[in-house]
Amino acid sequence: MKKAIYETIKTALTNFGYDDQEVMDALDAEINKGAEVKAKNAEDYAVLHDIVLGALTSVPVTLAELWESIEDEATALNFTKGKVQYGMTKLWNAEIVKIEGKPNTYRKA
Repeated sequence: MKKAIYETIKTALTNFGYDDQEVMDALDAEINKGAEVKAKNAEDYAVLHDIVLGALTSVPVTLAELWESIEDEATALNFTKGKVQYGMTKLWNAEIVKIEGKPNTYRKA
């Protein structure tokens, strides 16, 4: 089931005065499942952000060139080139300029 369904069930039970703590704890466990992993990923991407922006300059580089310069640090955090590209294009796109081409290049904004 989706998280929203568990939240709805918990709200309904609470509104009807249901007070079985074991059931409520089980619902909370399902609602919060994956929260620790999500928080750890956010922390790791924050570290990667600093690495990537530290490596980029105003001179455009390809993803392959950037990866070559940060590979050791990124792989130590269990990041792949694809995850670096995800961060650059989805998470930090306000700070990184993508220049369309074959291949695309990137520089600091």
